Amino acid sequence: MNGPAPTPPLKTGPRLREEDTAARLLRTPLGALIARPWFDALATRALGRWFFPLSRLWAAARAAEGSVDRFFAEVPMAPEPALVPRLEIALRRFEAAREAVNATERHWRRTFFRESGTAPYHLVAIESARRDCRNHYNTTRRHFRFLLGGGRKIPLVRWEIPSPAEVEEAFGYALDDPARAFAPPETMPAVRESQRVPGPAGDEYWLRFPSPVARMGDDVFARVFEPRGAANPPTLIFGHGVCVEFDHWHGLVDEVYDLCRAGIRVIRPEAPWHGRRVPDGRYGGEAFMSRAPIGPIDIFTAELPEWAVLIDWARRTCNGPVAVGGSSLGALAAQLLAARARDWPTALRPDALFLVTHCGRVEDAAAHGKLARVWGTHEATRARGWTEDDANRWRELLDPDGPPVMGPENVVTVLGARDNITPFESGLALIDRWGVPERNRFIWQRGHFSVPLGLIRDHRPLDRLTEIFADLAAK
Repeated sequence: MNGPAPTPPLKTGPRLREEDTAARLLRTPLGALIARPWFDALATRALGRWFFPLSRLWAAARAAEGSVDRFFAEVPMAPEPALVPRLEIALRRFEAAREAVNATERHWRRTFFRESGTAPYHLVAIESARRDCRNHYNTTRRHFRFLLGGGRKIPLVRWEIPSPAEVEEAFGYALDDPARAFAPPETMPAVRESQRVPGPAGDEYWLRFPSPVARMGDDVFARVFEPRGAANPPTLIFGHGVCVEFDHWHGLVDEVYDLCRAGIRVIRPEAPWHGRRVPDGRYGGEAFMSRAPIGPIDIFTAELPEWAVLIDWARRTCNGPVAVGGSSLGALAAQLLAARARDWPTALRPDALFLVTHCGRVEDAAAHGKLARVWGTHEATRARGWTEDDANRWRELLDPDGPPVMGPENVVTVLGARDNITPFESGLALIDRWGVPERNRFIWQRGHFSVPLGLIRDHRPLDRLTEIFADLAAK
């Protein structure tokens, strides 16, 4: 990769293992066969048939607290007495894993957010244990597989669609004054930094602060990957996709280590309703879908002020340029911020934008995207009294209004010509409208899920971002 000198992997002393085990496979010749469009069809089918139904069962177990009767009600599904013995065993295993993850999380928070003084080997052990327990907890979904058979129709989402009147009451002001809905906080909350732990590409640590948005009522966590030995590195705030929880699973495909080794500080915030922010009785990202169309409004009106806090922190802790970006849902948040930041103070305006698998209009993903059809969003909202025109009136609030705050030469975009989740034509229309130069466009013959796999093998988009950072730093 071009740009800042790459940071070599740490070779001595205790350090975290690299989580991205899938990336090592993708860099082999076999990876060229995996990162192809066939993978997209397989992934979409697996999500609909396995991941979402198992996640709904897992979320019901979170709310049931060991009670079989409450579990049936929370799915919801009709009680079946013949299933009770196996279900009792599954719930006991789930509760054991939950107790372990809660205990390690409490210990992690107490230790990492102390002032200092914990030995590196101790921090590595605590973080490794936290990640292992959390991954095991998430994989307890497998204990409920027996419920997918027998002709049962397990819901993918437990819907809680608000009425049009309820959305109007909560966000009616935003249609008249969008700048207010997406404004940065007038007073920045205090940001706490955790102790640092050696990672594969440099130091890793976490930021924590109360969400500046009252509707959230929780704390924001963001993991920072900081290149070792780099003075004033550029910063990329990178948002994740819906249902993606990088800080809580092993082995997810992740380009963050490549970015960090290229000298870029990466901040990866947890979106509302993901990771540590998942409401009781839900799985990560479910509230985004289940509360359509207010779910996306809640997420974006929270993420933009939260990212403003991170931009402010990045400016205060480093003199390098700052970019925002993301993949899928994170990319939609980043492009909306890039447009809305025209109304923000100069110090909070990002210098560059890095988008992966995005579309130009939320409507195109929410109403016409393949996952929206898998979830059944259209049918669920219609049953609650929504027409497409009514829903699109609110979705338009979440689309970029005008050009981004940075020049088009500082926008890098990666699109899949076969993407039917965040439809390709919609993303292409946006970058055409913005005038993004050809050298900043990377259009691959892949779909929504195979594009990120391709980033592991093809670094040209990351190279272009580092070149832009170098140009910005030289000005």
